Amino acid sequence: MHKFSAKYDLEGRTAIVLGGLGLIGWAITQSLINSGCRVLILDKDNKKWKSLDKEIDKKKYNVEYVNFDASNFKTIEKNFDKIINKIKKFDIFINSSYPFTNDYSKNNFEDVKLNSLRKNVDIHLNSYAWLARVTANYFKENKINGNILFLGSIYGVVGQNLNIYEKTKMKENMSHSMIKGGITNLTRLMSSYYGKYNIRINTLAPGGIKGHVANSSSKQDSKFVRNYNKQVPLKRLGNAVEIGEVATFLVSPAASYITGITLLVDGGWTAI
Repeated sequence: MHKFSAKYDLEGRTAIVLGGLGLIGWAITQSLINSGCRVLILDKDNKKWKSLDKEIDKKKYNVEYVNFDASNFKTIEKNFDKIINKIKKFDIFINSSYPFTNDYSKNNFEDVKLNSLRKNVDIHLNSYAWLARVTANYFKENKINGNILFLGSIYGVVGQNLNIYEKTKMKENMSHSMIKGGITNLTRLMSSYYGKYNIRINTLAPGGIKGHVANSSSKQDSKFVRNYNKQVPLKRLGNAVEIGEVATFLVSPAASYITGITLLVDGGWTAI
């Protein structure tokens, strides 16, 4: 478990965390269960769950795992409905998943192919939107004061700073900005529509986070890290735990009058 938690009161709450075994997703999961929340992790990394399962004190923490593939549109709604019926009641849905194609790193303006662009927007943005709609309607129909939280990005709010890719093999990503920008505005529209049902919808937009590259298990390029640190006011990458704590705040009663926002947790990146 991570070293600190704000311990917002989430006793009696149940959360579904899609992508809950990822770098940020696992930090969110830990923060939630440290705050007394029951958590159902949806992910497709069975191997990682088996290794983490041994570390969790089941007597102290209420956490379960279900294999779930958000990129499979043939089964996504059917399988999600099965999970909802099994869990019976939940009031928090956090989507921290990051589905992508094998050629996602080539989604720059020079190399991107139309089919890849369409596929990535479909499996990422559309899976986010559809599952959020299913969840919000479930909350509405069952009169639950629910919370939906998306994982966005600074690049859903501002353009990519290409200076940080100098002397690296990294490039801009057309799909990423389209997807995360769509999530940002979906948050606004959903909060406008579902607010009257006491359903809150927000997005958490991290800046650069220390760890592996988002679309692979590779370590971050040291030149990229140096370039990034020079640009951001706090002169460092963020840590996943810092995102997890903010996520817990946004779905807790402490944020009961916050909806429709994209909260930037970026070390000041978008301030300048």
